[in-house]
Amino acid sequence: MFVGTLKANCALQFVFASLTVLFALLAIGNMYGNQTVLTIAGYEGIICGASDFYLAMAEVINEQFGRTILPIGNRS
Repeated sequence: MFVGTLKANCALQFVFASLTVLFALLAIGNMYGNQTVLTIAGYEGIICGASDFYLAMAEVINEQFGRTILPIGNRS
């Protein structure tokens, strides 16, 4: 999915990049039973969720106001 966002805005790229890292950390942490990696994955999940929340807010607010209020790094 991340590769599909390479022509999209930067915020969406960040969401899917952080999601890819999150899934990798969760897989590694569970594969080896490493609690430290799983804790790091938890923090990464918070970052991923927060960036997704920002992107959702930005898309709705920018659409409603008809201009950029919250920047998402649009490609020109």
